[in-house]
Amino acid sequence: MNRKRITIVVVYLCLVTVASVSAEENLRVLPENIDGVATNKIMGHYLRKQAALQFENWKHEYEQRKTVEQVSEYQKRLRAKFIEVLGGFPDRTPLNPHVTGVVRRDGYYMEKIIFESQPKHYVTAALFLPDAKKHKAPYPGVLVPCGHAMNAKAYDSYQRMGALLALNGMAALVFDPIDQGERGQLIEDWPKLWGTKAHTMVAVGSILLGRNTATFEVWDGMRGIDYLQSRPEVDPKRIGCTGNSGGGTQTSYLMALDERIIAASPSCYITNFDRLLNTLGGQDAEQNIYAQLEFGMDHADYMMMRAPTPILICSATKDFFDIGGTWTSFRYAKRLYTRLGFAERVDLLENDAEHNYNQQAREGVVRWMSRWLLGKDKSITEPEIETLSEEQMQCTPDGQVMLIKGARSVYDLNREYEEDLAQRRKNLWASAERSKLLNQVRKVAGIRRLSEFPKPEEEDLGIIKRDGYHIKKIIIKPEEGVYLPALVFAPSGKIAKGSVLYLHEKGKAADAAPGGPIEKLVKAGRLVMAVDLRGVGETHGVGQPYFEPHFGSDGQDFYIAYVLGRSYVGMRAEDLLVCTGLLHQNQHGPVSLIAIGHVGIPALHAAALEPDLFDSVKLIRSLASWSNVVEMGKSQDQLVNTVHGALTVYDLPNLAETLGDKLIVEEPLDALGKPIKDE
Repeated sequence: MNRKRITIVVVYLCLVTVASVSAEENLRVLPENIDGVATNKIMGHYLRKQAALQFENWKHEYEQRKTVEQVSEYQKRLRAKFIEVLGGFPDRTPLNPHVTGVVRRDGYYMEKIIFESQPKHYVTAALFLPDAKKHKAPYPGVLVPCGHAMNAKAYDSYQRMGALLALNGMAALVFDPIDQGERGQLIEDWPKLWGTKAHTMVAVGSILLGRNTATFEVWDGMRGIDYLQSRPEVDPKRIGCTGNSGGGTQTSYLMALDERIIAASPSCYITNFDRLLNTLGGQDAEQNIYAQLEFGMDHADYMMMRAPTPILICSATKDFFDIGGTWTSFRYAKRLYTRLGFAERVDLLENDAEHNYNQQAREGVVRWMSRWLLGKDKSITEPEIETLSEEQMQCTPDGQVMLIKGARSVYDLNREYEEDLAQRRKNLWASAERSKLLNQVRKVAGIRRLSEFPKPEEEDLGIIKRDGYHIKKIIIKPEEGVYLPALVFAPSGKIAKGSVLYLHEKGKAADAAPGGPIEKLVKAGRLVMAVDLRGVGETHGVGQPYFEPHFGSDGQDFYIAYVLGRSYVGMRAEDLLVCTGLLHQNQHGPVSLIAIGHVGIPALHAAALEPDLFDSVKLIRSLASWSNVVEMGKSQDQLVNTVHGALTVYDLPNLAETLGDKLIVEEPLDALGKPIKDE
């Protein structure tokens, strides 16, 4: 919004508010649109502009890689960073595999497999093997991670892919991802909570631990390769990987990170973030890797990290993953492969269809695998394949791994890790210097010191008069593209006895009615600034149903910030500090901080990091601890209040402890938003 436009709005609002004091009050501050963007979509617009800057940096860095040595250094660095932000991988443990059934077909057969990717963490899979009379072992092995189909390995196109590979002399392991097929992780909520929403539920606790839903999926895939290599029928040196949609995501990650994969074909996933964020927005949990745009990992990098490994992008003209972005990533990968002298090893198959793993795609993928794993470049034709029912594909006795005695879910694995971290935090906060610990908090949450902020802009937009006090509307602009609407309540004709910064998860007007909590503070002589932090109230993101009902309507905005390496907690804490700084500038005396609902988490961060700014802090109906989120597993509306890796350094009670008697906590809530009862 330029200054001229704001001036027009100011004049208009002044006339309206002065002329209509007795009419129904309008406490809205921002216009409906700012520079053509609806204010309830302004955060997405702001974050996409930040992402666009990162893409320009990415292009610049790409052009610096000219030699084999430069490419090798880039590959090593990026793979290490990728693994780091996934939280690393566990030690390899016994797979303890067993075959629970066999189904024979003309030219191939299928074994039902259960193995443990971690102790008692079960993976269900179908192993398609060629008829030994028609093809000589050992065969190449191809890993096939499934996309977002509820029945996963039993889904028609995944069965057909496994069978087609086997008919052409290759073994194929088609496995269920977590929360699909036989791998529901919250069995009490299955099948209501499955697939993308279930993956994001896993992500809430995982993010706090410095992990990602992708961490579990990638490790399952790597252990799937371990299983393939353990089979005497499979040549351990000829391993491929292909998957569609969510399976294309997993294939992209696996081919980037696992050097045992010597040929790959991700289907209906590869695009680029510039197009993705400007079309679909942030997708489900595992498709967003923390800070990947900041450290320079776009979709093309999944291929380039393994150059010159043969990779075929399988795509569809009408896919919701933008085909323009697919071609952009392909061109960048093709140029890099060409620089290395292996242009023929990366290619693109585009079929005229919507999002799919159709016959044309399957035939193209199997031809690619045959070329690079068997040394046979031949036309592939898919015959009529008799697929199996879900019951025929079932590996477990009762249809779900979590019904096996002693089975451990990803939530159990997270709880186990959090128990270890809790002891580490206890020791750390008992022994380390407090100032050093708070500096670590700053780094993890991404919160600068108030002294490091640029001077914010402030615009007055008119006054509403009430009995004994008045309300001033203002816009605070802490940085370009961010607008914080605020209401300043001031006693009439009196010098205020200090000031209050008042935050409410439902927005600045939630407690602003006559006779309400804010009025009581003002009539007690306090000046009160009620403000919408970014993404709250007037700028709360809407129209993002992909993440409802468990994660709020702003999940896609959250994930854009996430891939930028930023947290809403950190950004909102900085907004809060900017507003507090303005109150101190105007010499309103000591500042009290009141935060109601989920805004209590950024409020706690701001107060713990800049305690001298506040004479008291009150948190009402705020989350008690992040460890409770991990412990409960299932949560409600907690995504936006996560900080990647926070629990590796601190929990909310650690911050609360630093404030001592200055802090009052009322009605603390658990991860589901329920009151925590005193014991």
